[in-house]
Amino acid sequence: MKVYLGIDTSCYTTSVALLDEQGNLVADERRILKVKQEECGLQQSEMVYQHVRALPDLLEKALVPYYEIVGIGVSERPRTLADSYMPAFLVGLGTAKTLAQALQVKLHLQSHQENHLLAGLWSAKDFKSDSFIMLHASGGTTDVLLVESKGKNYSLTQIGGSIDLHAGQFIDRVGVALGLQFPAGAALEKLAEDAQAPVTLPVSVKDNTCSLSGPATHALRLLEKGEDKCGMALGVEECLGKTFGKMLVNTAKSKDVQDVLLVGGVSANNYICEICKNILAKQGIGFHRAEAKYSSDGAVGNAYGALRNA
Repeated sequence: MKVYLGIDTSCYTTSVALLDEQGNLVADERRILKVKQEECGLQQSEMVYQHVRALPDLLEKALVPYYEIVGIGVSERPRTLADSYMPAFLVGLGTAKTLAQALQVKLHLQSHQENHLLAGLWSAKDFKSDSFIMLHASGGTTDVLLVESKGKNYSLTQIGGSIDLHAGQFIDRVGVALGLQFPAGAALEKLAEDAQAPVTLPVSVKDNTCSLSGPATHALRLLEKGEDKCGMALGVEECLGKTFGKMLVNTAKSKDVQDVLLVGGVSANNYICEICKNILAKQGIGFHRAEAKYSSDGAVGNAYGALRNA
């Protein structure tokens, strides 16, 4: 079977994926990097170390003797910007280059952000548009981008987003204060299910941008005073859903586009997405998202990029 290999070594996940020539997923292997209890992240050197140890194991699991790799896609940097750089991505990039050279197959390089975009488009198969707004919301990114079709690929132009804290950082800081393990997204969503009502947190949106440091600080102060933990978890979700919705409505109207796509780990949260979707629907703006599994970091988008550029 001929397959396209995707590799991604992001801040907190080592990933390998395989698509066949029809775009069907035949392998999706991931390993979350280990973070010590009560810590809120890893140094780049530790990320590199864990990627180096994990990537060979994941490749061994994904690849079987009857698979023939005919193309490889890999994240070479965080964003499409010229000065975008992060050491963690060098592990995947080096491995992909070596394999492409040894196998004499085409190597497709793209950014981690483009990987998320293509994973979203691959997953949301009913979504077809040549121009739309994308929100990439994760631990290291809360970017609002104008996405435009350019042949086999897309151009991404940042036109808004958070001016301070990223959405994932907001979740993780409050989550760790709640006693949850970093990264806290999935655990916070589960904790919120037991809430009687959300704790009200401020929403700060101006045109195409938002501020999340104020809501985060407010949440931490309330927790110090003994605020209900489940209600706080739900309040964080509600704050982000309203923030995303208002910011995306403003952006879509300013750019005269009709559709929005959400990608990134934070968009795996169903409650956040439901609030955002309802706000957009009231303004006649289409809401689209990747399946939750393909919102978070993975390598499917890189495999899809290799397939599209074959």
